[in-house]
Amino acid sequence: MLVLSRQKDETIMIGDDIEITIVDVRGDKVRLGITAPREISVHRREVYDAIQREKEQGKKPEKPKKPDKPDKDDKDDKPEKPGKDE
Repeated sequence: MLVLSRQKDETIMIGDDIEITIVDVRGDKVRLGITAPREISVHRREVYDAIQREKEQGKKPEKPKKPDKPDKDDKDDKPEKPGKDE
């Protein structure tokens, strides 16, 4: 882990397009301003962890795909009924 010291209104650059500015320091609290492209998500760690938990809970086992063509042994070889559009 890289550890840097910065004072109020000083900035840290990450790559070419992420800028972190020290906005305020009060006691043991530091306020940061973050400028980053919209396609990069920026979250507090506890929010990020909650999002990851929700993603994991939302995952359901994938259902096996149905074959494109029915098996030759398939007894349900009835012709399709014409739809309303026909």
